[in-house]
Parts: sequence; C-alpha cells; structure tokens
Amino acid sequence: MTAAKNARLSLRQYLTPLTFLTFLTSLTLPTTPATAQNTDGQFAEAEIVMKKANGFRGIWYMNQPSNDEYVYKYSGGLAVYPANHRPFAIYARQVDKTFFCFGGTDDANSTLMHNVSYYDHRTGKVANPLTILDKKTTDAHDNPVISIDDKGYIWIFSTSHGITRPSYIHKSKKPYDISDFEMIKATEIVDGKPQPFTNFSYFQVYPVKGKGFIALFTKYNKAGQRVIGYNTTADGVHWNEWKVLAHIEEGHYQISTERNGKVGVAFDYHPKGKGLNYRTNLHYLETSDFGKTWQNIAGEMAQLPLTSPQNLATVHDYASEKRNCYLLDITFDQQNKPAILVIASKGYEAGPANGPREWTLYRPDKQGWQHHIVTTSDNNYDMGSIYHVSRNSWRVIGPSVDGPQAYNPGGEVAMWRSDDGGEQWALERQLTRNSPTNHSYVRKPVHAQDGFYAVWADGHGRKPSDSFIYFSNANGDVYRLPRHGNAPMLIPQPMK
Repeated sequence: MTAAKNARLSLRQYLTPLTFLTFLTSLTLPTTPATAQNTDGQFAEAEIVMKKANGFRGIWYMNQPSNDEYVYKYSGGLAVYPANHRPFAIYARQVDKTFFCFGGTDDANSTLMHNVSYYDHRTGKVANPLTILDKKTTDAHDNPVISIDDKGYIWIFSTSHGITRPSYIHKSKKPYDISDFEMIKATEIVDGKPQPFTNFSYFQVYPVKGKGFIALFTKYNKAGQRVIGYNTTADGVHWNEWKVLAHIEEGHYQISTERNGKVGVAFDYHPKGKGLNYRTNLHYLETSDFGKTWQNIAGEMAQLPLTSPQNLATVHDYASEKRNCYLLDITFDQQNKPAILVIASKGYEAGPANGPREWTLYRPDKQGWQHHIVTTSDNNYDMGSIYHVSRNSWRVIGPSVDGPQAYNPGGEVAMWRSDDGGEQWALERQLTRNSPTNHSYVRKPVHAQDGFYAVWADGHGRKPSDSFIYFSNANGDVYRLPRHGNAPMLIPQPMK
C-alpha cells in the first residue's frame, strides 16, 4: 500500500453492514441540504487524513434558501456551529493550553474537515491544526466536538446530521498531544446487546472525574423527529444503553453544561403539526449522580422520559405567548446554580418582522426562575455565550451588534456585563467593527482562561465566502488565526 493510501485509509473496514441496517430499517432519513454523495449516488464515507491542515480555514455553510433578500434561513462561517454541539474548546491546566476543534475546509469550501489545534498560553501561538477526518460533506451540522479524559488523552467526537452519514470517535495516542489519533471502535448497548456506536447527532460530552464520560445527544426516530437523551461510559469505548430524556410532540433541541460532576440540560420542543422551524418553551433538568436520577431546579424527581409540554422541568411557557425560543448557552455559577441564555422571537423567518430578538438570561431564585433581557439583535441565530465572572458579575459575548449583512446570522461581536446578578446589563466593549462579513457563533471554552476566552468564525451571510477563525482574550482584544501557514506553530494576527 502506498504512503498516500496509508494517509487516507477508508473507514469501511471499521463499519459493519449491521450498523446501517439497524438505523435504515428503523428510522426515516431527515431532509438535509448537503448530502455527501459519490457520482454513483451512494453516500460517501469519511476518510482518515491525519495531516497538517496548514492553516485555519473555516467551513461556510447555508441551510434552507428563503427566496427573499436574506437568501437563506441561516448561513455564514459556521466552523463552531451549532449551539447544540459542545464543547469546541477546553483549557488544560496541566500543560497551560486550550485545545480546540473546528469544522475546517479546503480553499474551495468543497468538504468538511475535522480539525484540532491548541492555543499555548505561554507563547501566545497556536498549533498548526491536524486534520483528522474528511467528512465528505459540507454540512456544518457534522462539526466535531472535543473532550479530555482524566489521563489527558484528547477525544474528538465526529457527529452526524441525522443518519445519512456515520459518526466517529478518535482518541489521541499521547496525553495532551494532537500529533496523531487512533479511531475508537466504540459500542453501545441496544436491546441488551453491544452494537457499533456509529451514529450520534448534536453531541455534548463531559468527563466526570473517576467515572468516565456522560454525553447528551440526539437520535432520530421513524418520523425523523429529534429525540433527546444521554449515555454514559467508563472508558469511552464501551457505552451503556441510551436513555431518553424527553420526547414531547415532534422533538427537541438541547444544550447542556457540567461542573464538578453536576450536569444541567436545557431544552425546547417542536409543537405537533407546526414543523421543525417552530421551536418553543424552555425546560431544565439536572443530575448529580452520573445520570441515574434527574431533577428540576426545586429538587423534584423527574420520571423519564418527559412527554408533555407542561411538566416539572418547564422554565418558561413561550408557546402560550406564541413565541419561538432559541437556545444559546448554559453555565453554572460558583454555587452550581444554572444560568440559561436564549433568544426569544416572534417567528423563524429572517427580517425585521419577527424582531426584536431578545437575548434573555434565566436564573433561579427562591421563588422559581427569574429572567432579564441582556440585549436585542436582528437574527434568531445570533449565538453567543454566557460567562460567570464572580459572585454577582456576568458577561455575555456574542454578535449582538448589527453586521454588514443585516438580518442574517451574526454581526459585530460585543461584550455585555452585569454586576447585579444579571438584572441590568451594559455594553462593556464592542470587539469587532467595520467587518466585511458577519461574525457568528461565539463559543466559550470549558475552564476559559484570559488569553483564549472566546472563539468564533466569520462569513458572508448571503453568498459563499472564505471564513476566518477568531478568538479574543478576556479584555476583548481580538485575534485572527492565519488562513495559511506551514510552521508547526502559527502566530495569531491582532485585529484593530
């Protein structure tokens, strides 16, 4: 076998026909705008690459052409999309580095590459990314997520959008090292028997010290509905049986977070008969025993799965207000109390008619849940992150200032701050200005440190474009990662 073939091994040898038969006979394929097909019409498998990417080129992606001046429902530089994938970045104190992954591409934006890199806090440089997989699609829903286990090994979970493409798991061959990865032939328990674990969507994974990983993710049922649930594993290889958290009417999106072994999850639901663009309500559950039991904020035990829109997990009834709810971010404060950031709007279509889009923060108190508006913006997909700074101080960083492609996803990035527990908010600093394209999907690293505090990408909202990767420090200084470079370590470019 030639060296070139060794560098790009087909993954077919790791996949069994049973993997696909199990899903294809029980599930319905969702409709996606980007399907990875060969010339013969068959779905293409991903390929192992294991080569330096030689720069940071983010994937540009769009979904659902809207046939109006805004062109797409959502679009742009979506290298760290969607909000339901997490985490994209993790700080490792042992080596003083923030490891991160992203959806990369080539200069033609012809395919999705699963890339991993790190920021070295001692030097201020970034590692030339390693491309692990060519996912053989341009669908940013297939973006990877990252985790680090107790021993320092880096895990990359390569997600899939529905069941049209397989999912993959890779583990670094050395702790805190991105030079080479091995593919993990993982299994999950299905009907009491181990089966290949090669399909998961909207993956959210957390290491819990001494126990392994807990992951929240989505599976699609026979009607193509998104069913949310979770699974656990002691070693990342042998996964237990997937358990359903909720299946209310036509399905859900969920976001989650973890702190000191406690996991919190917020989710919406799709009302029956209204289509998947209609998402409403806000719900919350948490577990402190590795998924054995789940409770609401008052400590009431939930009987899973939840199947009714009105349940003990309900935080806010947006359905009664005829408003949509878009999940942005969730975190815990120092007392392990959750804070949930959402956007509320009048509908899914782009444009001023469904504005204002209200960035709303939910926090619990003795009376239940309180909520306050942080700011407003012009698109439902203006995703940002919430930071707990100190006891009463909070930050939100996201594209909340109108950008060059108004009413398309993203805009100019701004930092908002509250010093009274989240009630009153003020603009602390605008991070980007006079940008040619919109910045979107600002993501917070796990254990975020001052030097690498937020990461995101940019891209044109109304036509395909190059997409750059950016990060900021805690002061709001912005750096752009080089789109090309051959050196082992690359120097970020300060933005003015």
